[in-house]
Amino acid sequence: MDKRIRHAGLASKVMTAAKAAELIDPGMTIGMSGFTGAGYPKAVPQALAARMVAAHEHGKPFRVRVLTGASTAPELDGALARADGIDLRLPYQSDPELRARINRGEMDYLDIHLSHVAQYAWFGFFGKLDLAIVEATAIMPDGSLLPSSSVGNNKTWLDLADKVIVEVNHWQPLEMDGMHDIYYGTALPPHRKPIPLLKPDDRIGEPYLRLDPNKVIAVVETNAPDRNSAFAPPDESSKQIASHLIDFFRHEIAKGRLSPQLLPLQSGVGNIANAVLGGLRDGGFSGLTAFTEVIQDGMLDLLANDVLSVASATSFSLSPAGIERFLGDIDFFRKRIILRTQEISNHPELVRRLGCIAMNGMVEADLYGNINSTHVAGTSIINGIGGSGDFARNGFISCFLTPSTAKNGAVSCIVPMVSHVDHTEHDVAVVVTEQGLADLRGLSPRQRAKVIIENCAHPIYRPLLQDYYDRALHGSRGKHTPHLLNEALSWHQRFLETGDMRP
Repeated sequence: MDKRIRHAGLASKVMTAAKAAELIDPGMTIGMSGFTGAGYPKAVPQALAARMVAAHEHGKPFRVRVLTGASTAPELDGALARADGIDLRLPYQSDPELRARINRGEMDYLDIHLSHVAQYAWFGFFGKLDLAIVEATAIMPDGSLLPSSSVGNNKTWLDLADKVIVEVNHWQPLEMDGMHDIYYGTALPPHRKPIPLLKPDDRIGEPYLRLDPNKVIAVVETNAPDRNSAFAPPDESSKQIASHLIDFFRHEIAKGRLSPQLLPLQSGVGNIANAVLGGLRDGGFSGLTAFTEVIQDGMLDLLANDVLSVASATSFSLSPAGIERFLGDIDFFRKRIILRTQEISNHPELVRRLGCIAMNGMVEADLYGNINSTHVAGTSIINGIGGSGDFARNGFISCFLTPSTAKNGAVSCIVPMVSHVDHTEHDVAVVVTEQGLADLRGLSPRQRAKVIIENCAHPIYRPLLQDYYDRALHGSRGKHTPHLLNEALSWHQRFLETGDMRP
């Protein structure tokens, strides 16, 4: 293996993951690296989970509080959840075992806007941070860290934690050196100053994470890949959604509200997002930029084809094929990708000033444009709000995308009233399904209901929605946002009872 631990004092602290895990105590609050299955510690969490299982077998409690950038992978969230080792988790998750335990009420979960996590930690809202466990590509001679495939909240964890464990992952390419931009100019109120970032390709920080070597209690060497799943090819529904959105962009260009280069793009992760990115490629766009959270396969393609000139994010979320493509042409991508801390990638003031176009998925929308992006039937968390709220409230245009139905038509994604509100009607500009696009800008609630029913609802649910709205308009006490409160959530209740929203 190539030598990656270039600080003599820290080289003396190399040990096995099992030995490092012995340094972790029950009840600790731990900040861990990781954002969408990239850059998370891969060995120490599994060794910690083994300790937890052994403790539980002897009747001893062993749980910790886990803070990350966003979701991680089975080696972290999955291992600790199976070991019943997490007392509190924030701010985002996607592991099936972890999700099941949250929804059974066996552990606590805080679903938080991703831009808030670092500042809340600095404000002391989460209490003392006992330990940081952070993956790095290398340790530099001065003790600073060459970050790996995600940055997330690592700067904050390293700054605040009493103790630090570093995992040096030999799988992460040293050629990423120079791709990261770690900004150290943030401060607590009332001492904050404007962030000097004017364009997505501005570099305002440093290429490495600062680290006090005296905090480090262990260094663990690993050689393990990130764990991101492959995306299915965009289906016909995703392609139709993408087509509607691309047509909308062209309309906005014709109206003079957007330039041919649009504005910096923010895109959620998934098949629909990749379909939209593919539509931009096929639609002849060029000179675009991205100021977003994650670099996914579709963005690599846009960068390679000069549709995107630069992409700023905090992490990768690449399929195995995407990882192979990135590693195969890393010198090219290093000049066009910037990885920042998530307090910068998701910063509301920057999102508003740059004028980002926000494109995010959702679970359901209601007649008036309220969005549920996190819960099934109002009570069961799926993943979390992530960064969608940061961009939806502050972006130039906020777009929410979904197929009009789910579960083979048993569920309508356009409903009378959403069962959980993540994004209020005040933050939603555009709703898109494969049926069409509803431009909600400048419309009153009753006007919104008309275009959402006509443009976004599936034909099998459109008459049911129209019937509900007509009766609500007649029978609702208030006519500003008409609702029949005894029926507003009846579709969800019917689905829970029968498995189908239709009567």
